[in-house]
Amino acid sequence: MSWINSRRVAIGVALVLLATLPVWIGNPYYINVSSQILLFAVFALALNVLVGYGGLVSLGHAGLFAMAGYTGALMLDAGHGHFVAILAALVVTLATSAVFGVLALRSTGIGFLMITLALGQIVWGIAYRWAGLTNGDNGVNVTTRPAPLGISLASADYFYYATLVVFLIAVATMAVFVRSPFGAALRGTRDQARRMNALGYNVWLIRFLAFLFSGFWSGVAGLLFIYYNQFISPQVSALTTSAEALLMVISGGTATLLGPIIGSALVVIMKNVVSAYIERWNLVLGVIFVLIISFMPEGLVPGSVRLWRTGWQALWSRLSAPAARKTGEQGP
Repeated sequence: MSWINSRRVAIGVALVLLATLPVWIGNPYYINVSSQILLFAVFALALNVLVGYGGLVSLGHAGLFAMAGYTGALMLDAGHGHFVAILAALVVTLATSAVFGVLALRSTGIGFLMITLALGQIVWGIAYRWAGLTNGDNGVNVTTRPAPLGISLASADYFYYATLVVFLIAVATMAVFVRSPFGAALRGTRDQARRMNALGYNVWLIRFLAFLFSGFWSGVAGLLFIYYNQFISPQVSALTTSAEALLMVISGGTATLLGPIIGSALVVIMKNVVSAYIERWNLVLGVIFVLIISFMPEGLVPGSVRLWRTGWQALWSRLSAPAARKTGEQGP
């Protein structure tokens, strides 16, 4: 019971800190960095559905991320409203996810990874070469942001709060998903696919639906990205975007809710804050990643929990040892 209470207290403190972040940070630049962390956390959480809970490593999710961004940006550029643009972006992303899933789920392991990589590169090629539609390297500008309930999201503070709401919905949805029978079935396909088939589960369908769920939230993150940057270019769909998202998931800890969030904070802070002081920040990030893999192969969050428990048990055994000896000396 005490563990449950402490966990609730930690969640409450985290929510208070997130809700008051613009007040105690103040600087609009760092508020924008916080918005980046939240939107990439949504993207990492979406990828974690496949990587962590499905055991399917994807290097093509940047294609889904960019598909939502390009669809929304092109719809807005054509004169449609934000509601229509967002709805169209999510529908197109789900359709693209269905195509990706049908093609990629013909294989698992390295085969799945290579197929998703190829599909992501196809999206990048279309964005780069089809200049008549995507403007090529010139990209597509997004001149306005939506105003939900009449509240303009033009300022850093209000956009942060809008991103925070979407982020909290994403986390809550992921938590329900993980604890649901479907989430348990997906983990079963990761651990014992043949046994799940023998028990009558449709392994392919479970993985396909998980791919759609992951693609949907990747699309939501892509929409947040274009509204944050108010611009999208082919670079968004490049392999580096997929690799960074995968790095966020692995470094923070797969198959956890907190891991991808911590991983996204690490990567975004390195790119936007540390890079201002260290020219070769990529090298520093690589060293950090190597250290995490070497000493915490399960990721930062599970590794920190393991080290905390080990340290606490060692401390408790040291404190209890003198008392045990004293009791033995006073015995018969």
